[in-house]
Amino acid sequence: MSGPRIGLFALGALSMAACLNTPPKVVRPMATKSYESTSLQFFPPPLALAEAEDAIVRIVGPQTSCSGTLIAEDLVLTAHHCVVKLGPQGFSAEVIKPQDVIVELGGDYLPWGNIAVNAIVAPPCGESGGNGDVAILVLARKLIGITPYTVRLDAPPKIGETLDPAGFGRCSTSANGIHREVREGGSVTMLSPGMIGMTASVCPGDSGGPLFARGSHEVVGVVSLSAMDGDSHTRNPSIMARIDAMRPLFAQARLIADGTSKNELPPLSCH
Repeated sequence: MSGPRIGLFALGALSMAACLNTPPKVVRPMATKSYESTSLQFFPPPLALAEAEDAIVRIVGPQTSCSGTLIAEDLVLTAHHCVVKLGPQGFSAEVIKPQDVIVELGGDYLPWGNIAVNAIVAPPCGESGGNGDVAILVLARKLIGITPYTVRLDAPPKIGETLDPAGFGRCSTSANGIHREVREGGSVTMLSPGMIGMTASVCPGDSGGPLFARGSHEVVGVVSLSAMDGDSHTRNPSIMARIDAMRPLFAQARLIADGTSKNELPPLSCH
């Protein structure tokens, strides 16, 4: 990605906005509370009816809704900016309470079930997007019957590699309702230690969704920032958060899920 294009993603110029039929602005693709659905009791369908893409989940918080990925039976990967408080000045560094978050299951607006969150693990950066915009939710129980996606932590993304985002986003010209979508991505054009630059089709509500390596469906990143317009098929300049740069985050989430107290673990770093 050239120097002028990188300038599009200066965090000081970013603001949360819905998709409009206007020239695209670089925003965090996170839906507002108006996109939320009502919670349902957990009633899983027969295993024979479960789809591989059911591991892409919807995350509903007190102010916003996002997307996420089941990466273990009790861990969900999402964006850091999806789990922080919003105030008059925008995003804060304060993580919301786990009990204020619900993970919804199913591919449509009305989920077939939901599950509570016991803990949120996030780094000390990334709450406004870009580098460090990664968080992991520790679920209150294991989800049996849904196959988690594999995260690719040992092989970083490469310039020219083709990646595709997915999520529950909805642009202004999208069909009615919210549905899980695997969207059209493109080739990696820029890499920094914590970010991936590329073009992709992204809508509000896709924040935190997985970035797949085309063909293998390994997760290599998280949807973070995008220059969205009103068309869900338009591929615009986007910034995704790398997950291979946050390996200690994954290790800590596993330990916490297995019963280790956060107070027993060293502080996370963004370097």
